[in-house]
Amino acid sequence: MLASALATLTACNDEWKEEQYTQYVSFRAPLGKLGVTNVYVPYSRRNADKTFVEGSGLSSYKLPVIVSGSLQNENNITVHVAHDGDTLNVLNQARFLNRTELWYTDMKDYATVPETTTIPSGENVGLLNIKFNFNGIDMSNKWVLPLTIVNGENYGYTAHPRKNYAKALLRIFPFNDYSGDYSGSTMKIFVTGDEANATAKSIIRGYVVDDKTIFFYAGDIDESRTDRAKYKVFARFNGEKEGTVDFYTTNNDLKLKVNKQASFHIIEQKDDVKPYLVHRYVIINNISYDYVDYTSAPGTEFNWSVSGTLTLERQINTQIPDEDQAIEW
Repeated sequence: MLASALATLTACNDEWKEEQYTQYVSFRAPLGKLGVTNVYVPYSRRNADKTFVEGSGLSSYKLPVIVSGSLQNENNITVHVAHDGDTLNVLNQARFLNRTELWYTDMKDYATVPETTTIPSGENVGLLNIKFNFNGIDMSNKWVLPLTIVNGENYGYTAHPRKNYAKALLRIFPFNDYSGDYSGSTMKIFVTGDEANATAKSIIRGYVVDDKTIFFYAGDIDESRTDRAKYKVFARFNGEKEGTVDFYTTNNDLKLKVNKQASFHIIEQKDDVKPYLVHRYVIINNISYDYVDYTSAPGTEFNWSVSGTLTLERQINTQIPDEDQAIEW
């Protein structure tokens, strides 16, 4: 009886020397509530000394590709990857139906994706090195890079059967030193001449244009407006840690009038509890401009004014060398 028990125990132990699960290959790109994965990528990838790795507007992102299973991977696995515009179309139709002005935009023309990447023997993760050329990109579009893992008879792996594992829908947000979600609690938005009834927005996003420029949507316009591209107000930063900010537009119909010279300064403070964490604040003062909303009611212009201060906070983990990974988004 003892011998039988020992034999059973030995057999059970031997089972753990064999693969218990199918080894599926998938992306590490969990979907958010909007059906995409938000990915923050520097507008220009830089070296430690702040020089460009390749040039202004040229960047990269390493997308993890993983092989699952109960045992360590013992093979060099060459994973094949392809652009997947069909899945992006399915997402757009499911979320926005026929309202194409709300659809995510395929950013394949701004990205270079290798056809293969390797998960090395002894490792369970490989990195797909995606390169971007953000020069000329218009962030009033909602850019998504759709990718899929390709199965093949002789590829030596199986793409994960769950579609959201074998596919990636990457919502790409390039960033510079000044872009991101600003606190708008101290910036007033009001009908021109009626400042007493001003309102404010809790968050106002600044979108990257180039290394020194971002744009905001005028007043209370935001990404939900289908005509948002008409309401871009650009902010050009002159200086490194402090300086002036030039507000301007390229749309004459906006009738933008800048009333004051805006300025900015950057403050960095170490966290009181976590000394490796740095709080970096970009503060824009003396914002003051007027504009017209000329599309809400065709043939009618509504005069709006904006004034106040915007503050951007970034929390940066100084223990992490890669800029996009160090920022706690």
